[in-house]
This record gives sequence, C-alpha cells and structure tokens, in this order.
Amino acid sequence: MFHNFEPRQFIIGLVVLIVSIALHEFGHAFSADRLGDATPRRDGRVTLWPDKHFEPFGFIMIVFTMLAGFGIGWGKPVMINPRNFKNPRRDDIIVTACGPLMNLLIALVFGLILRMAIAADNEALLHSLFGEFAQEFLIVNLALMFFNLIPIYPLDGSHILRGLLPTNLAVPYSRFMMQWGPIVLLLVCFSGSGILSTVVGPAVSSSVSLILGLPSGVVQ
Repeated sequence: MFHNFEPRQFIIGLVVLIVSIALHEFGHAFSADRLGDATPRRDGRVTLWPDKHFEPFGFIMIVFTMLAGFGIGWGKPVMINPRNFKNPRRDDIIVTACGPLMNLLIALVFGLILRMAIAADNEALLHSLFGEFAQEFLIVNLALMFFNLIPIYPLDGSHILRGLLPTNLAVPYSRFMMQWGPIVLLLVCFSGSGILSTVVGPAVSSSVSLILGLPSGVVQ
C-alpha cells in the first residue's frame, strides 16, 4: 500500500487538498451569505480558515486514500436555508455551483502563473517548491471541480441537476439519489481507479493542456 510513498509529495498533496476543499466550502458559504442567507455566517463558515471547514472523518479519508495513491475526502458541508433567498430555486443552484467554480478559479490562477513561466522558459520557477505547489493546485482543483459536478448525491452535480429538472422529474430523481446515491458514489470511488479516471481523468488532462497552452494529449 505504501510502496511508492514519498513524504514530500504526500505533504504537498495533503496541504493542497485540505486548502482546496476549504476554499470549495467557502465558495458555498460566501455565495449563500451574499444572496441573503445568514445561516453560513451564523455558523462561522464565511471564512477562508480551513479549520472552520474541517470534518474529522473526511480528513481521515483524505490521509488514507492519499497513502493508497489517490486522494478522496470532504470538508464539513455548509448548511443553508433556501427560504432566505429572494429566488430560492435559482439562488440554490448558484450557491451549489459556487463550490466547483471556486475550484476552477484556483486552478486558473495557478495555471496561468505556470503558463507564463512556461512561456518565459523559467525552469527555476517550474521546478521550485512554489512550482510544485502550483502544479498540484492546478490538477487537484480541476479534479475536484469535475468530480463534484458528477450528478450523484451528495455531490454538487446532483443538487444542480435537481434544481434544473422540472418538478415531475426532480422529485423522483431526488428521492432515488437520497436513497441510493451514497452507495453508488462509494462504488464509483472504491471500484479501483478505472471509473473515476475514465470520467474525470480526460476532462482534467484536456483542461490542464488548455490552461497551460500545451498541445492536446501532452498532459496525461
């Protein structure tokens, strides 16, 4: 299990994943607060500090799965009350989408820094500690974004799809997902890397190539 364990890469990956998950949850909390729901602020969630978004079992899962060669975990879910929104259906979708959008923003910031370093042939930056963190932030946040957009409960994608579906389809979809979604998600996550790499992997690779300005297929 620990055959290829590299302490430096493990620490970088762990830090990046914890920070990225915290910022993902902050995206939900901040957008809900701005749209009129005071619940996240009352719960102390409108903050960038990772400890406020910490969930013990999710953290244990991050450490365990990273030692196994991949990283899966979660932060403390942000509680909201859609009844506080002016347009509950629309605003609920916006708040849900702001988590993955925060991951996209982080990926773009670090990706564009790396792109400028590549264009300037700045090998020192690319191979520095900052460069390693930047590459990890780029890949991890794209992976988090695409993973969370999978329409399986409790991922954000299921919440967004439920909000977009007409009521006659949203109700049975939501009922099915509430009952079977977590089981399906566990099967997807722990059936080996095949399913996730097939669904998320190509999207991440193509996005990394696009952001860095590299030819398609260069990043695997």
